[in-house]
Amino acid sequence: MSEGERRTVGERGQITLPKGFREAYDIRGGDEVVVRDDDGRLVIEKPVTREDLAEGYRQRAERNAALADEFDGVSTEANEELGDAPDW
Repeated sequence: MSEGERRTVGERGQITLPKGFREAYDIRGGDEVVVRDDDGRLVIEKPVTREDLAEGYRQRAERNAALADEFDGVSTEANEELGDAPDW
């Protein structure tokens, strides 16, 4: 798949997405795509689905839990080395 392939726009404004792009981005007949302008560039992309959002939130929750565990260990270690923080 190349970075760009020329396509001819039909009378009704239609183009055919190259097979390599359809396969790479898992786009099939009947799928929706988003067409938008990005600073003078025409962008065609798959829309974000509820499943995509749910997966993103799940991954973020896992990262947050891992960080919380790491910080808890670091805080415990710091308390052991430095003692409790003074009550100022």
